[in-house]
Amino acid sequence: MTDVLAEQELRKRDPVKRAIYLGALLVALMLVWYSSIFLGHIVAKSNLSKIQSEAQSRSDDYKKALTTLQTLHSQQNRLKMLDKLNSARFLQGNLLNALQMLYVSNVNLMRLEVSQHYTPTGSAGKTTGVTSSTLVTLDACDSSPNPGDRVNQFKDAITHLGFFKSQLSDMNGLTLSSLSSPQTTPAGTAYVLFSLTCRFNDQSQ
Repeated sequence: MTDVLAEQELRKRDPVKRAIYLGALLVALMLVWYSSIFLGHIVAKSNLSKIQSEAQSRSDDYKKALTTLQTLHSQQNRLKMLDKLNSARFLQGNLLNALQMLYVSNVNLMRLEVSQHYTPTGSAGKTTGVTSSTLVTLDACDSSPNPGDRVNQFKDAITHLGFFKSQLSDMNGLTLSSLSSPQTTPAGTAYVLFSLTCRFNDQSQ
């Protein structure tokens, strides 16, 4: 009986069993540790995914806001350009009012043409202003006793009008652009047709 107990006691103290138990414990602990690491990785990955999704959402919102801001700036620039065009526009009412004051005997104004051009100004592809150029063409008929004699008188009369005096360009402000040969109406009245070109000062805004 004593021998049996002693043998059982030896088995309990068997180093191989202890090693097995210890190994099993270590494996269990490693599984627990690995499980905790794996769970932490899953949680971290989930959090990273949420953060990336939120960052992408904010990035999209930023791009939309930036696009909206650029559109707003573009519209504001267009409004500024329209205001500048409005300020630089040629007031034809003032022209017509001045022409009412124009009179040279035997000379009749037959036709009026106004030509306006707007040129953007700026640098590096950025428009900062606008320059307007205006040409006025006056077609007239001289039916004086000696047709053609009143052409220069008509030119002088124009240059003495206050509106034209202040608006005409210093360089070729008023030129004779055409002069026909003498012609005769069916009633036998002789006349010549001529055209004057008025170049007004450029307006920059």
